[in-house]
Amino acid sequence: MSTAKTGNATLHLYPHFRPLLQFKGVMDYLSAEISTSKQKKFNLVTFVDTPGLVDGDMVYPFDVNSAITWLGMSLQLFVSPSSPISQIYFCLFVRAGEQADLVFVFFDPMGQALCKRTLNIVEKLSEKCGDKLLFYLSKADEAGKETDRQRVMMQIVQELCRRPGLNKCGFEMPTIYIPNPQRPSRCVNQIDGVCQTIEKTINQAVQKTLDQLEKDCDLICSTISTRREQDRADVAHNKSVRLHSWLCGALGSILPVLFVLSFIVNTFSKDQLDQLLGEGPAGTLFVFTGIVMYLWDWIPEDGQVVFVIIFGAFCYLLLFLAKYFAGRGNKTLTKKEKRTMAEYSDYIQDIVKTKKGSLYDWYLQQCAAEYDF
Repeated sequence: MSTAKTGNATLHLYPHFRPLLQFKGVMDYLSAEISTSKQKKFNLVTFVDTPGLVDGDMVYPFDVNSAITWLGMSLQLFVSPSSPISQIYFCLFVRAGEQADLVFVFFDPMGQALCKRTLNIVEKLSEKCGDKLLFYLSKADEAGKETDRQRVMMQIVQELCRRPGLNKCGFEMPTIYIPNPQRPSRCVNQIDGVCQTIEKTINQAVQKTLDQLEKDCDLICSTISTRREQDRADVAHNKSVRLHSWLCGALGSILPVLFVLSFIVNTFSKDQLDQLLGEGPAGTLFVFTGIVMYLWDWIPEDGQVVFVIIFGAFCYLLLFLAKYFAGRGNKTLTKKEKRTMAEYSDYIQDIVKTKKGSLYDWYLQQCAAEYDF
């Protein structure tokens, strides 16, 4: 049982294909078939099918080369032309629609099976995901006698060997076909090996996903811990720069006030200050202003103007440093952000990692049940 989805529905179902919209005309030829079968873990597999490719002056309703290249390179996944006019088939097994786990190249023995345009794309794909490429001779039962089949395979191998990107050691090309009870064939059918390859890749993908989940959890917790430690360091740094800013600002403000106040207080006698301010405050003020006036009297008269200029510049420098230190503070986390990070860390440690452990145990138990360990 399967249901069909049109182009727009397909993009809603698989949003990672939305960049295909940049290729004008693709939407009219984009569709999806959803199968409910669970045989051979079929519900864990996603296949993507591309248009058939032919050489010559064939004009496609959209930029088929760019679209297929984008599928192969941008998403790291590739697809299979199932059109009868194509001699080479591509089939892709993908996990979660994000990254190709396998790329199947199906050669059709009908005709030359050597479409140059398609081979160019396959060669380009091999540069990025050559370890995922698997080659098969499909419809092998239609290749005629064994000698005919061997001739087709030799022709394909010779063409592949001419391309440096596809000329690899240990090249294999199993023969596969869909059995027809009414047309028995002596050709060896290795289609079960395809299913086993897919199932093996699914098992590896499950293990990799669970292992990656644990690594991601550790990375998130480590990042949160590092960010919180950095925040504590930033808080200490901000306290230090605020102290420097306050000291410079206080000195830059108090020193000129004290300097001017000393000349004003010097016009009053100590008895007058006692009457105005009281004996205690007047005595303290008299001492500080007395020190300033003593230093002022110590400066020669011809150098007092220069001293005032230098003193004013020094006070201005202090105020400038106060402003400079005030802007040197680092941004720190708010209380809400700290609370959110703590909640995330606790959730990952208490929920996600525990769930990952139970999923791994469940997966191992399932494997043991399947293989009767």
